[in-house]
Amino acid sequence: MIAQHEYIEYLLSTPFNYTCTNMADHKPNLSHDVVSDFLRQERFTPADLWAIVKTRINDSESASILVDDSVQDKRYSNFIELVKKQYSGNEHGTLKGIGLVNFVHSIDNDGDFWPIDYRIFHPETDGKTKNDHFQEMFRRLITHKQLKASRIVFDSWYASVDNLKLIHRSGWTFFTTLKSNRLVSLHRDTGYQHLEMLIFDEHTLTTGLIVKLKEIPFKVKLFKIVAPNGDIDWVITNDLGVSVNLFVAELANDTRWQIETFHRSFKQLTGSERCQCRKARSQRNHLACCYQAWVALQVKAKQVGQTIYQLRTSLFADYLRHELAYPRVRAISL
Repeated sequence: MIAQHEYIEYLLSTPFNYTCTNMADHKPNLSHDVVSDFLRQERFTPADLWAIVKTRINDSESASILVDDSVQDKRYSNFIELVKKQYSGNEHGTLKGIGLVNFVHSIDNDGDFWPIDYRIFHPETDGKTKNDHFQEMFRRLITHKQLKASRIVFDSWYASVDNLKLIHRSGWTFFTTLKSNRLVSLHRDTGYQHLEMLIFDEHTLTTGLIVKLKEIPFKVKLFKIVAPNGDIDWVITNDLGVSVNLFVAELANDTRWQIETFHRSFKQLTGSERCQCRKARSQRNHLACCYQAWVALQVKAKQVGQTIYQLRTSLFADYLRHELAYPRVRAISL
């Protein structure tokens, strides 16, 4: 049996092929079956991720928890157990893949960010929706992680009535976007109307409006954020003291950009989409190792003062220098 750190180091070292066969071909006295048995028999969990990042997080009351999901592209896979058709924001449509719901801890827009929890979305296995996973991970923030951070940022997918109630009851502050068809009321004696029907003047565009969201027993502050191209984001928060649109826009857009950065680098640098094992347990263990591989890259990159992309590229620099100086395959002269 191989050790977990050996598999993680393989993920960090291989330039493009992330298969069990490739690892066995390049490590002495190792067979394909040993690698595949390791992935099939071990049982790594999201708790392992928290164990290695909890001491590295610069937690504070001003920190945020960012929430989003991503799909690990498996469009050409027909027999992998966790693969299902699901919506992908990057594809703006459905995609065959493995869905992940991620919680990322962020200091601020320019600071460190670390994945702290995740769940694999596969209701056929556990019967859980993405919102079920959201609530489970949020409760563990309170019961297990006990962070100083008490602000959570997410998009409209997770802005369900139950989620907003849970966060508010727990004493946390939320910032979330809403779809334009959500219903709000400006006054007790007026009915509910769609967000797009509200009228904002120059003052309220800056300070926001206090509104009652349908089925929510507490008031929220609503901001209309208009992008230069005319696109509109509707953002609500249960922090009624927030009064500057620019701050809300930064939280709702700029800070959330960090979790998109995590998703992209996770896929590009750890081989998260490249495992070809068919069994669900093998895929779960592979992804668990990918999270730890990403953390290892981030830790090393901070130590040497590079980005994780620069660090990953530098791993192959010596090979390239050697091949340029002493090419094993030479061009054919005319």
